[in-house]
Amino acid sequence: MSGIPHDHYEPKTGAEKWLNSRLPIVGLLYDTLMIPTPKNLNWMWIWGIVLTFCLALQIVTGIVLAMHYTPHVDLAFASIEHIMRNVNGGHFIRYLHMNGASLFFFAVYLHLFRGLYYGSYKAPREITWIVGMLIYLCMMGTAFMGYVLPWGQMSFWGATVITGLFGAIPFVGESIQTWLLGGPAVDNATLNRFFSLHYLLPFVIAALVAIHIWAFHTTGNNNPTGVDVRKTSKAEAEKDTVPFWPYFVIKDVFALAVILVVFFAIVGFMPNYLGHPDNYVEANALVTPAHIVPEWYFLPFYAILRAFTPDVWVVMLASWITGGIISAKFFGVLAMFGAIAVMALVPWLDTSSVRSGRYRPMFKWWFGLLCIDFIILMWCGAMPAEEPYSTISLIASAYWFAYFLVILPLLGVIEKPEATPETIEADFNAHYPKAETPAE
Repeated sequence: MSGIPHDHYEPKTGAEKWLNSRLPIVGLLYDTLMIPTPKNLNWMWIWGIVLTFCLALQIVTGIVLAMHYTPHVDLAFASIEHIMRNVNGGHFIRYLHMNGASLFFFAVYLHLFRGLYYGSYKAPREITWIVGMLIYLCMMGTAFMGYVLPWGQMSFWGATVITGLFGAIPFVGESIQTWLLGGPAVDNATLNRFFSLHYLLPFVIAALVAIHIWAFHTTGNNNPTGVDVRKTSKAEAEKDTVPFWPYFVIKDVFALAVILVVFFAIVGFMPNYLGHPDNYVEANALVTPAHIVPEWYFLPFYAILRAFTPDVWVVMLASWITGGIISAKFFGVLAMFGAIAVMALVPWLDTSSVRSGRYRPMFKWWFGLLCIDFIILMWCGAMPAEEPYSTISLIASAYWFAYFLVILPLLGVIEKPEATPETIEADFNAHYPKAETPAE
């Protein structure tokens, strides 16, 4: 567990001692709940419990839905209708699962951008960050394959477009695409494979989440100042921290309750708001939708994928250097996955000696632009692949890569950060000064 000095579990009764010597599960739970947590955490640290809830919700509702779903191209769409119309509570369970995916990604993006702002990726938390990015990639794969399962028009054509990207990989692309699809095109074998993987991957995510929690419990939690908890003595550590239970558990549960009020309002009153109308029409390989749009949480990277067309100079240069091996389509694929890769590499791209963005005046402006850039990319991804959206997507994509590959490394050299608090206790007392004792 954490290297911060604190009281560990000590079994008292004979039964507790017997169990602890054979399976120390009680001690593990105790140390997890009572782990010393920096007492200056703000409300941006609530997203962990929201993400945990979302994972549990998706697994439970997914298992129930799988009991009634038929992964066959002739029956999949009808089985969804059966769930909605005939299964007791089926419409509610499906709407929970559909909108739960959106809540999952909404929370993960806020969790991710909070980490980027407060420097949660910096040493010694690089592994924690990398594991978090692996969770994010698994989430994207799970969500994509889940979107195919209803076998509507957008499901079918979305799968056709995305799996077609692998065909752009030089030399081995067609083989990889055929292997993914289980044949030459999106068909029954594809649906079966995607259903199996969609069912499996949430359990892989659960395992990675356990590793993620273990990792940050080992290194200790980051906090808004970026200042480490004092570890020289238990007395000093206690001045910087409070036990996770009951202080932060109550805070997190309250925040979760507020978020769930909004979530259940959406599920109850506007469950299809985030869906696409074409996906309520059964898949037809002979009719292509006018505008193929992925789910909202894929839109920023979909915009990056489409931004690099054959007439973009960097694409033409890459094609000329490689003798045509790197086509515009393949360059778009590289850019899309590269946009995620640069986030994973941020622990080594950020050269600043200060961890938290709170004390970096120049960084705040560039990071604010990154947040706006992400929203612009999301908007462009939902628009048709035409002007002016193509040009806006290209500019926004260029800034995304420039931020991580150019701006962030340079800021560590040219920026003059503000002074950070000496201790977490000092920062806490500055925000929550103790009441003065009245003079006698």
